[in-house]
Amino acid sequence: MWSQRGVVDYGLAKRATLQSLRSGRMTRRDVCDAHPYLLRAARFHGEATQRVCPICEHRNVTHVTYVYGDQLGRSAGRVKATSDLVQMAREYEEFRVYVVEVCQGCSWNHLTVSFVLGNGGPPSGSGTDGRIAET
Repeated sequence: MWSQRGVVDYGLAKRATLQSLRSGRMTRRDVCDAHPYLLRAARFHGEATQRVCPICEHRNVTHVTYVYGDQLGRSAGRVKATSDLVQMAREYEEFRVYVVEVCQGCSWNHLTVSFVLGNGGPPSGSGTDGRIAET
């Protein structure tokens, strides 16, 4: 995405969690603990992936994308479709996106990536014409 910055990939944390599970330092109950609201968000608002759950290996994980930012008002903390992020990045100066992978079968869940989006300028409607040059 054109304005994506401040990317944090949680792949190493995921690998460490999976290694702890395989070595017996953690149990399946420790890692398959998705909150019912997260499972519901995955079911109704999540985006399907082609990646098989690393725990149960029976279902593909679903991505649930949350947005947070001072400018978002009531939209902060809401689940958004990836397609909505492009428009939001044009409208808002800055907000953070969190993508969680969820298995609706075994309740595995793990934060996969977070990043910042936004046009980097003053919020839309504050005297600017809202146009952004694509790069």
